[in-house]
Amino acid sequence: MRLTTAQALIAFLARQYTERDGERHRLIAATWGIFGHGNVAGIGQALLETGPEAMPFLQGRNEQSMVHAAVGYARHRGRLSAHAVTTSIGPGATNLVTGAALATVNRIPVLLLPGDVFATRPADPVLQQLEVPYAGDLSVNDCLRPVSRYFDRITRPEALIPAALQAMRVLADPVATGAVTLALPQDVQAEAYDWPEEFFAERTWTVRRPRPDTAELAAAAEAVRRAERPLVIAGGGIHHSAAEAALAEFAAATGIPVAATQAGKGALRYDHPADVGAVGHTGTATADDLAREADLVIAAGTRLTDFTTASATLFQHPGVRFLGLNLDPYDAHKLAALPLVGDARESLAALGRELAGHRVPAGYEQEYGKAKADWEARVDRAFHAPDEDARPTQAQVLGALDALVTGDDVVINAAGSLPGDLHKLWRARSPRQYHVEYGYSCMGYEIPAALGVCLAEPGRPVWALVGDGSYLMNPTELVTAVQEGLPLKVVILDNHGYASIGGLSESVGGERFGTDYRHRGVDTSYTGAPLPVDLAANAASLGMAVIRTRTVRDLREALAVARSADFPTCVYAETETPDTVSGPPPAQAWWDVPVAETATRTSAVRAREEYDRQAAARRRHL
Repeated sequence: MRLTTAQALIAFLARQYTERDGERHRLIAATWGIFGHGNVAGIGQALLETGPEAMPFLQGRNEQSMVHAAVGYARHRGRLSAHAVTTSIGPGATNLVTGAALATVNRIPVLLLPGDVFATRPADPVLQQLEVPYAGDLSVNDCLRPVSRYFDRITRPEALIPAALQAMRVLADPVATGAVTLALPQDVQAEAYDWPEEFFAERTWTVRRPRPDTAELAAAAEAVRRAERPLVIAGGGIHHSAAEAALAEFAAATGIPVAATQAGKGALRYDHPADVGAVGHTGTATADDLAREADLVIAAGTRLTDFTTASATLFQHPGVRFLGLNLDPYDAHKLAALPLVGDARESLAALGRELAGHRVPAGYEQEYGKAKADWEARVDRAFHAPDEDARPTQAQVLGALDALVTGDDVVINAAGSLPGDLHKLWRARSPRQYHVEYGYSCMGYEIPAALGVCLAEPGRPVWALVGDGSYLMNPTELVTAVQEGLPLKVVILDNHGYASIGGLSESVGGERFGTDYRHRGVDTSYTGAPLPVDLAANAASLGMAVIRTRTVRDLREALAVARSADFPTCVYAETETPDTVSGPPPAQAWWDVPVAETATRTSAVRAREEYDRQAAARRRHL
């Protein structure tokens, strides 16, 4: 078949599928794109010629945002289906880097197709080319190498064949997946070649469910039987494996309590008897107290980041040991864990069978059951608004939303103070409801990711919760929501600054320096009047239906209207000042943010004293 390289690539992608548990999915379900001279005559022409039935096209406004939308889609689809993203050369390509890093950190598949400079170099340099005097084969696209799980530059048409097959292998691999980059020189995109017809045959990539090794399984079961105070920490791998039911069955059979990371929240419903809520720096008192006294921590599908381990200070039992239940051996061995390498669903089911008849002591269940009830009462107090005509706190905004949603709704967030409040307070009602990106915690993720979720499951209410800082980073895909008629619901919480970092700054002796949105004051710092920014007007100017609220009562009514709307709708809420932005209890565990070791300001000196006190609790788990 004689086709251009770009036409061949699109035809190939249209015939790739994944399969798991007997269910088949399009591997690349659509392509996002912004066209420039580096891709308009190549990939752009190929998409036009191939047609939307074979490869649907989605027009974006910002390259980074397109990657975020693709990530939102793939995450909601359980990593079984993904999107491609095409850009021009130069700035269009480098704008992909942040989104690629986010995808790879979170292990979410996305195919990146940036245009690249001429392979044949008829004129050198070309528009938007970075000249590298010491290496003629480098371009700005090489920035994507460290944030991609697979990278190749297609300098000849025939080189596409092995590269495309490797790209699909990585995208469908539950361990290796992440951002995959095929850099496409603009001349090669348009070059014709006689392609073997077999290249375009339908291919199905099986998403594996490896079962655990029998020896590792026996050792894991013995470790659980010996433990007096075991604790499961459920990570995002539970969701990726669709292992929620297996986890619920395991917890019900053994009585072992289950805490959740940001990525793992919702692995159990909030009202499951064994669910003890969030763990780590943004965790609940229930989960963190259990973690401090646990003698066995079963790390199920988690990377054990610093937020989860409270920067290596959380697990304080003198004899604590770890069981790493993970598909990736790299993660399974963290903290010198006893590894149980395998698919989460298969491993939990196998471990449950090995432990048949085993259960934790009744007193342990009663202990965490009471602590769970006590925490729920604290959540109720944080959500409660004693004055319906007052301006809401951030926690009261979450409370109003919590009172409205069902298990059908999806709540999306990524950065600021909201992830901490959501982790501690949100009552997850279904596995896919809680969608907080906290691997890269990227400001500006929320709105484009919400588009991806809307595309992944049309008809499901999708909420993008954004602070003013995150909104200002990346509001442009609201235009795409309007263009595509996607009825996402955006809630803007305006606290006039970087409230989350302001609070952190205060705790580390930074005195909230440079975190408020204000004019310069008489001392030339940002201490003057608040900036006259109108985010609601901005959202309206991009085509959104906007509802302004002033009180808790207004907010409840606006959220209900937004939920029932079949068009893109924004609810704007000005929340309390940064000093009272969060109504919930403070952090229940530490997070290591180094403090100046020498300083003259009293705030920094005192913060360093507190830092040294907390850091003394760090442990090396060997």
